[in-house]
Amino acid sequence: MFAVIKTGGKQYKVQAGDMLRVERIAANAGETVQFNEVLMLGGDSPVLGAPTVKDAGVQAEVVDQIKGEKVINFVKRRRKHSSKRTKGHRQKLTLVKITDILASGAEKSGVSEAVGTGSVSAAAVAAITGKTDEAAQIKKAKKAKATKAAPKAEKADQMSEAGADDLKALSGVGPALEKKLHEAGITSFAQIAAWTEADIAEVDEKLSFKGRIQREGWVEQAKEKTKG
Repeated sequence: MFAVIKTGGKQYKVQAGDMLRVERIAANAGETVQFNEVLMLGGDSPVLGAPTVKDAGVQAEVVDQIKGEKVINFVKRRRKHSSKRTKGHRQKLTLVKITDILASGAEKSGVSEAVGTGSVSAAAVAAITGKTDEAAQIKKAKKAKATKAAPKAEKADQMSEAGADDLKALSGVGPALEKKLHEAGITSFAQIAAWTEADIAEVDEKLSFKGRIQREGWVEQAKEKTKG
C-alpha cells in the first residue's frame, strides 16, 4: 500500500519504511508526527482525494533536523555598476521515516499533526532546532539599542528642564545639532564662549561638525550672547 501526501508545498509518494526529506517541520528527533494531507491511497482499492482523502493519514518518526545541499547563486548587477557576487543557500529540512499509512481513523489517532516551521512562532522553532531565530536576534539587538539610547534622551530632557541656554540661537544650529551638543554635555553659551582652539578641534572631531564651529563663528556669537 502506498500514499501520496502533500507537505511544504510538495507532493511525495510514500510507503511504510521509506526515509523522506521534507521541508522542516516543528518536531524533535524521536517524535511521531502525522501527515493529514493525503491526496491518494494506492493498493488493491485505490482512493483519490477530493482534494484529500477524508480521515486518512500517514504517520512518520522524526529522525533528525538537517540541511539540504548547498545551492550557489551567481548575482550580477546591471551594466555600469560592475557588481557581481555569489551567495549560497542550504534549505532547512526534516528527515522522517514513514511508519504507518492509515486509510481511516487518522482524526482519532492522537498523533500530532506535522506542521511546517513557517506556521509556528519563532520561539517554538528555536526550542525545536536549538537555535535562535535570526529575526528574533535582530529584534533583540534593536531593543537593546533603543534601551541604550533612552538614558541619553532623558539626560537631554533634564538639561532642557534645568534651564540650559537655547543653543538654536547660534547660526546653523537646529534641533538635531542642539541635541548632539546636549548629549556631549554642552548646554550653555558660556561653555562655547570659553572654547580654545584645542577645544574647538576636539568638539569638531568628536561630533563630526567638519569645521562648522569656526565657519559659523559660534564662539564669537556665544560671547555676544553672554554679554547680553
